[in-house]
Amino acid sequence: MSVSSPARVRLVDVGPRDGLQNEPGSIDIATKVALIERLGDAGLSAIEAASFVSPRWVPQMAGSGEVMRALRRRPGVSYGALTPNMQGFEAARAAGVDEVAVFAAATETFSRKNINCSIAESLERFRPVVEAAREHGLRCRGYISCVLGCPYEGAVDPRAVAALAATLYEMGCYEICLGDTVGVGTPAATLRVFEACAQKVPVDRLAGHFHDTWGMAIANIHAALGFGIATFDASVAGLGGCPYSPGASGNVATEDVVYLLDGLGVETGVDLDALVDCAAWISGVLGRAPQSRVARARLAQRSREEQRT
Repeated sequence: MSVSSPARVRLVDVGPRDGLQNEPGSIDIATKVALIERLGDAGLSAIEAASFVSPRWVPQMAGSGEVMRALRRRPGVSYGALTPNMQGFEAARAAGVDEVAVFAAATETFSRKNINCSIAESLERFRPVVEAAREHGLRCRGYISCVLGCPYEGAVDPRAVAALAATLYEMGCYEICLGDTVGVGTPAATLRVFEACAQKVPVDRLAGHFHDTWGMAIANIHAALGFGIATFDASVAGLGGCPYSPGASGNVATEDVVYLLDGLGVETGVDLDALVDCAAWISGVLGRAPQSRVARARLAQRSREEQRT
């Protein structure tokens, strides 16, 4: 399959949802709102802002409706949310989200650990959500977790991922985001799973979501970019992890991805310095340094420049 790297990439910052939901303590509404607004100010055009799941299971996502209603929304920015069932969808729609997302798993064990049902059961649960989104003029994104490895079942067959991607796409999800939840993927494995999925779903309807547990996230993005993938998830300051994937580190940092793409001459619309400021701010709120190497390097560079003056 002959493809070329895209001239522009759409970045979806998942920090306010996938990042903050893994924090050990509760995050107040004002902090969540400020983070989302700062990301928009830095040029992110797509932000995963909330998750309408039971606070009993994900307490950090409590108050998602309040967050959405309190936002100072920027024109041209899409604010999305996870909606695992119809109850979550109705709450998200009432809060005024721009798009919703459903999330399946590539393995049965992870599906049961993550959402307490089989893959087949999850798809039946998602079907009315996708149909309701269509009826109300909302786009629905489909996530697939553990596409490059499962913490319980090990290696994952790309053909199984492709079959699941095809089902979600045929169901009506406008985009299928392939997630390396464990962060064990390599560039070769990344290409194999995208090649398999591209047999079932158009390349421009595929996206990548990489964790950096084994330090391969940026390399995997570069490989997927060369395959023609033009949408990637990332998380400011490298926030995140996965409560159902022991040992998995955070999502690839948005700053690291922007630095890569800037160096390749690929447009993102994101101001790297403003993004670094955002990473430094939220990391300070959380009481630690940014996980992003680019953020740490840029902040150290600024410090040296200030000392010279």
